[in-house]
Amino acid sequence: MAASAKSFLADAGYGEQELDANSALMELDKGLRSGKLGEQCEAVVRFPRLFQKYPFPILINSAFLKLADVFRVGNNFLRLCVLKVTQQSEKHLEKILNVDEFVKRVFSVIHSNDPVARAITLRMLGSMATIIPERKNAHHSIRQSLDSHDNVEVEAAIFAAANFSAQSKDFAVGICNKISEMIQGLATPVDLKLKLIPILQHMHHDASLASSSRQLLQQLVTSYPSTKMVIVTLHTFTLLAASSLVDIPKQIQLLLQYLKSDPRKAVKRLAIQDLKLLANKTPHTWSRENIQALCESALNTPYDSLKMGMLSVLSTLSGTIAIKQYFSSAPGAAATTARSFDLVKLAQECCYHNNRGIAAHGVRILTNISASCQEKDLLPLEQDAVFGLEALLVLCSQDDSPGAQATLKITLTCMVKLVKCRPHLSQSVVESLLAQLHSAQDNARILMCHCLAAIAMQLPVLADGMLGDLMDLYKLIGQSATDKKQELLVSLATVIFVSSQKALSTEIKTVIKQQLENASNGWTAYRIARQASRMGNHDMARELYQSLLTQVASEHFYFWLNSLKEFSHAEQCLTGLQEDNYSSALSCVAEALKSYHKGIASLTAASTPLNPLSFQCGFVKLRIDLLQAFSQLICTCNSLKTSPPPAIATTIAMTSGNDLQRCGRISNQMKHSMEEFRNLATRYGDLYQSSFDADSATLRNVELQQQSCLLISHAIEALILDPESASFQEYSSNGTAHVESEYERRMMSVFNRVLEEVESLNRKYAPVSYLHTACLCNAVIALLKVPLSFQRYFFQKLQSTSIKLALSPSPRNPAEPIAVQNNQQLALKVEGVVQHGSKPGLFRKIQSVCLNVSSVLQSKSGQDYKIPLDNMTNEMEQRVEPHNDYFSTQFLLNFVILGTHNITVESSVIDSNGIVWKTGPKTTIFVKSLEDPYSQQVRLQQQQGQPPSQQQQQRSAYSRF
Repeated sequence: MAASAKSFLADAGYGEQELDANSALMELDKGLRSGKLGEQCEAVVRFPRLFQKYPFPILINSAFLKLADVFRVGNNFLRLCVLKVTQQSEKHLEKILNVDEFVKRVFSVIHSNDPVARAITLRMLGSMATIIPERKNAHHSIRQSLDSHDNVEVEAAIFAAANFSAQSKDFAVGICNKISEMIQGLATPVDLKLKLIPILQHMHHDASLASSSRQLLQQLVTSYPSTKMVIVTLHTFTLLAASSLVDIPKQIQLLLQYLKSDPRKAVKRLAIQDLKLLANKTPHTWSRENIQALCESALNTPYDSLKMGMLSVLSTLSGTIAIKQYFSSAPGAAATTARSFDLVKLAQECCYHNNRGIAAHGVRILTNISASCQEKDLLPLEQDAVFGLEALLVLCSQDDSPGAQATLKITLTCMVKLVKCRPHLSQSVVESLLAQLHSAQDNARILMCHCLAAIAMQLPVLADGMLGDLMDLYKLIGQSATDKKQELLVSLATVIFVSSQKALSTEIKTVIKQQLENASNGWTAYRIARQASRMGNHDMARELYQSLLTQVASEHFYFWLNSLKEFSHAEQCLTGLQEDNYSSALSCVAEALKSYHKGIASLTAASTPLNPLSFQCGFVKLRIDLLQAFSQLICTCNSLKTSPPPAIATTIAMTSGNDLQRCGRISNQMKHSMEEFRNLATRYGDLYQSSFDADSATLRNVELQQQSCLLISHAIEALILDPESASFQEYSSNGTAHVESEYERRMMSVFNRVLEEVESLNRKYAPVSYLHTACLCNAVIALLKVPLSFQRYFFQKLQSTSIKLALSPSPRNPAEPIAVQNNQQLALKVEGVVQHGSKPGLFRKIQSVCLNVSSVLQSKSGQDYKIPLDNMTNEMEQRVEPHNDYFSTQFLLNFVILGTHNITVESSVIDSNGIVWKTGPKTTIFVKSLEDPYSQQVRLQQQQGQPPSQQQQQRSAYSRF
């Protein structure tokens, strides 16, 4: 296992100067053994970093046993350091293999005469509750320490009791009465009661325990009406209800009652905070009466801070199922208009409130109602929402304070949501944004540009007439070089690219380049070029990449920019395609391929071991192969003119029984072409499956490329190869599907048009005529005319997930095989660690890891016996759920055939939606299957022609033991 941990380190790409796991542990152990307290403490606090770097059990077990020794013999300060390390490394605790030994060393300190040492030990035990939930000696020590006369020890016991109650049902049942006696006992000081009450939130292991805890809390709320006691008890009440689930409706009523009738502001604030928690966790449990009561409280309260809190709860609920229940379960719902509901009245009243926060929640509620209750006639409400949003926009765009910016973000998010659900409102929203853009502060302008781009991506609402305003603003901004101005340049350029996606006029390009030369740095120019590549403005992108080539400091960056320039040039070559002009189409594709080949050479040079650019290379290689396939298809279609079917083609077709033979050689070429497109579609599918960390827009882009391959292969089959059995049902696109970008919109329209043309031709004419080949060529040209969009994942990786595997047994030298006897099975243990970047789970999370183990015989040794096929190979698959980013499992493998076997372990991940992603890695080890000694002896005797006597057989049987 130590060797496997070593090999894991080698894979992780740590430099030669870095120590391997064992050396790093020895280095820290040296510090622990030092006579100086400072060096010992320094060694202890460096352990979490060690665990993070080498997260396999073999090292973690050794390290924690060393820490337990320090805890046992060290002073209280060292013990405190060990406690902090244990709490920081909580997710690694379950990897401790010798739990008994670890607990024994720590637990010995509980018998100390020093109450502080006992307190630290109790906290240590509490921190380890996840791995020792049912240790009776720990339970007993906690119960005993609760009766201690030392405050520090009692507080530590309370901490441990809370942790053990959360993990162990037995402990929770046993301690519940003790806690209730202490809370109700007159001898217990009030501050201690306040610390004891939160333990009751963990009493949710069964219904009777939860019920008795609720009764106790109910008594406490009425018996101790002081502010502090009510606040702590109510909050514990809420957490208990949220965990036990059955009492949530009662808890909502109780909190609403306190909110309405308790005069203390602190209690009201706590009630609002807990209602928000329950609104987030279980919105479906809120009845119409609950929402109505909250609306009445908000309408009646004179305090802005409380009103804002209540509106915050209502705005959370308005984005969930609760809002539909509120409108649908209203008495006489059909007769009442939307405006007559209290919630709507409250939202309308708050939309123009002088407090920005209240106004933001008001418009958010109106937006959510308009978005989620689309079946109702909500025209007046939509108008109210738009007017409220415009008023807030005017107010917040002039203010540069953080509060105003936060409110502006809420406002703009609501605008995007409203326009998405109600497209007819887009024009007025966009006009108000553009009108406000000139007078707004820079921070607000950036956010407003993001909002404009988001709306324009969904709906083509930015007309050419609006470009003038944007260009004027762009010229104005470009005169300053502050960071905010640079950010604004990028945001504005994005809006300009989105609004003019067909093609940028020369005038716009000139203005953008001039401003970049005047006042921008290289990074701003690169970001604008990147946006141009995303929006399909490749001519602009190419010029910007060209200008940046000489401004970078490293060779890798130079090659990266050069490859982007070549790709942009290649895509620019394809914009000049024209329908029915096939010779120019071929020359354009050839020119594009030339640039793509230059670009891929540059891209390969830009990759490094730490950043291999695998997605980029895969995507570009597929694009090259797709362009070559398109080019080949046009040539094949042209071959009908250059090499028409011979005169005897019909006779050949009749004698061979293959009707396609009458079309001549084009039929075989089309067959090859169709297989090529299907193969490309499969490869696009593989690229999709390997891109676990990609954003949804990038994945949709890959999917569109795959669909274009499938479309062409289907068109070839339907028009030429098998027109009789061609079905158009499965390919008809769903027109109601929401389109996320202009690129997708244009691709979908091309797909629909091509399918319609293919279907009409398929019904009218028999294959193969010039109409069929022209239809295929026009389909290719139509697909190529849509400028390719290079999406975010091509440039930027926001989520990073990788898996590291360690196999045991593993050889010291990777090339050397592991020896196994052929009459035994090999137990292969596979351990793995999931490693994340700075934003884990941003787009999707790992639900489970799928491990596939297969073995292949590489070389035989010995005689060639006939062996059943089952024994030839091993094929096994297991799914394991990572816990705290760690997983392990075992496989039993047979190696009956003598020789060298190659074992491959491949991991893939399954996300929370059940989709499988082929993320890798793939690890290989070699096994040498050896003949067991007894069989070898028998075989040798048979070869020498000496049938073994009974006595010899007996002796050889005994000699094995």
